[in-house]
Amino acid sequence: MKIAIIGAGNIGSTLGMKWAHAGHGIRFGVRNPADPKFAELRPFGSVVSVNESLVGTDVVLLSLPGAAVMDFARQYGANLTGKIVIDATNNVRGPEMNNLAVLNDQAPGAQLVRAFNSLGWENFANPRLRGVQIDLFYCGEQASRLLVEQLIGEVGLRPVYIGNLDTAAIVDGLTRLWFALAIGQGHGRRIAFKMLQEN
Repeated sequence: MKIAIIGAGNIGSTLGMKWAHAGHGIRFGVRNPADPKFAELRPFGSVVSVNESLVGTDVVLLSLPGAAVMDFARQYGANLTGKIVIDATNNVRGPEMNNLAVLNDQAPGAQLVRAFNSLGWENFANPRLRGVQIDLFYCGEQASRLLVEQLIGEVGLRPVYIGNLDTAAIVDGLTRLWFALAIGQGHGRRIAFKMLQEN
């Protein structure tokens, strides 16, 4: 599978490295590919312009700042047609945490998913706490579910499907809960969520 990672911060780089280890072709799409700070990513994939990263890819992970998604979508929305687009951004100061409405408006031909937004990146790097696998709650279009669950599993997390895109507010509620506990209550960034069931 060919995956474009838009934004190479902690979340994008961590997920890109994990997926590279799983055998996927990774392109990190950044503004300045020549920047020396991206040297550590080159063993895991190519570091290219955003436009180049989108050519021929199957999946696009958005891990850039949440407030930057509008400009990205306006410029590259037409390039997302037919691709699975995972919104891992958090627009903390916006009316909504996710950017699904913007993406749906600017890239109506994309299959949208809301995932990798409700935990700190440290939990993607090490997806177990005290020996217990961390759950990742996500939502998205049914057509993309099988592939997205594969990608979540390859990171080492257990996927828990919430529902279609109209359940994004529930996923975002987990994001707010994580921030409240990790930062507001001082529990630290190595906290996560687990769904328990009897059967």
